[in-house]
Amino acid sequence: MPRGRPRKNPTDVLMKSAELIGWALGGIEREIVETRHRLSALTAQANQLRLRIGAKGARAALPSAASTGAPEIGTAEPAGRKRRRRKMSAEARKRISEMMKKRWAERRKKS
Repeated sequence: MPRGRPRKNPTDVLMKSAELIGWALGGIEREIVETRHRLSALTAQANQLRLRIGAKGARAALPSAASTGAPEIGTAEPAGRKRRRRKMSAEARKRISEMMKKRWAERRKKS
């Protein structure tokens, strides 16, 4: 009788591997379903809170995308409306450019 570990049958290994992958997929699918349920519950709760504070207060209660730094999911702006941006005058851009060049020159001198 040969020593060491018994050799594995390749079909057994494949079956065990497929079974393991199936279990993993099942777990992932359950997590997806649970996450969707939690999301729908949270969405319903948010809608109830919006109704409680009224239509006027709902806009104020929504976090703006600019303050958080990232756009919120599900809080899209109305179609066709763009965010207004302030435009800097050429004089202001030139002033800022000169100040930055001056700061960088000072920094290079120190190094």
